Amino acid sequence: MTILTRRQALLGALSVAGISLTGCNSEKVYLPPNAGKLLGISFGASDAMTLASQRLLLDNDSMARELPENMISENFPAIGTTDPGEENRDYRADQNNGFPKWRLSVSGLVERPLVLSLADIRSMPFHSQITLQSCERGWSAIAKWTGVRLAHVLDLARLKPNARWIMFQAIDGWWDCLDLFDAVHPQTILAYGMNDGALPVPNGAPVRLRVERALGWKSMKYINAITVLDSVEKMPEGKASMGIPVGFPWYGASRSRRDGKKSERHNKSFATSDSSIGFCDYSGIACVSC
Repeated sequence: MTILTRRQALLGALSVAGISLTGCNSEKVYLPPNAGKLLGISFGASDAMTLASQRLLLDNDSMARELPENMISENFPAIGTTDPGEENRDYRADQNNGFPKWRLSVSGLVERPLVLSLADIRSMPFHSQITLQSCERGWSAIAKWTGVRLAHVLDLARLKPNARWIMFQAIDGWWDCLDLFDAVHPQTILAYGMNDGALPVPNGAPVRLRVERALGWKSMKYINAITVLDSVEKMPEGKASMGIPVGFPWYGASRSRRDGKKSERHNKSFATSDSSIGFCDYSGIACVSC
């Protein structure tokens, strides 16, 4: 069982500053936290519209389409940081030995703080999913991801009643967050495997986040810390994502092809994007890691 019911996740994660849209199901449709003030003035409205429309159309049982193995892309692009070892000697040394020293900390508003090794995570119940990742730069590709559901790890840590936000930090310095609604979704996983092998370094080794109902930048690579918080204001600069100052909204909803067909431009390498970016404009901004 997941740590929270859908109703608890919705009401808990979004009740602090979210407000329901008039005339819509109040369990499903909420605005983002302190839209505009905390998420950035220029993208506050687009975040609100994207999140509200996503919550209106989907509940927490709605799944990103899972695909057959014959659709896996031969090449899966890696964007942003592709080798932390270029600047981090400790990462390189650990990589050369199979990451025995890597640790994932789970702290903050939890009853039982955790420090997990890669072996610990691999020993947990695993889940595999073959999904299409869409990038805001216009490409998409399909891969098989294997890992532990984030909900399982949070369950082990025992969230406190005032837990609202799950913040992730990475070896390369990136950080972002999810609300509880997306954090406990069954396809949100901490992935350590890709296409039946170990997760490659360019794709986020040893462990990356997979958020299948969002665009690629929400699936952070090189995860090494999870912090459970009760307020977005306790995150760096009081914002919900490191990407906000460079033009990325906090909420990046995505929708892959519902018919499961490859794009005409798949060409044995990677598919073109079939993403639904909601009400956001990404033209002319830097790309984050995905």
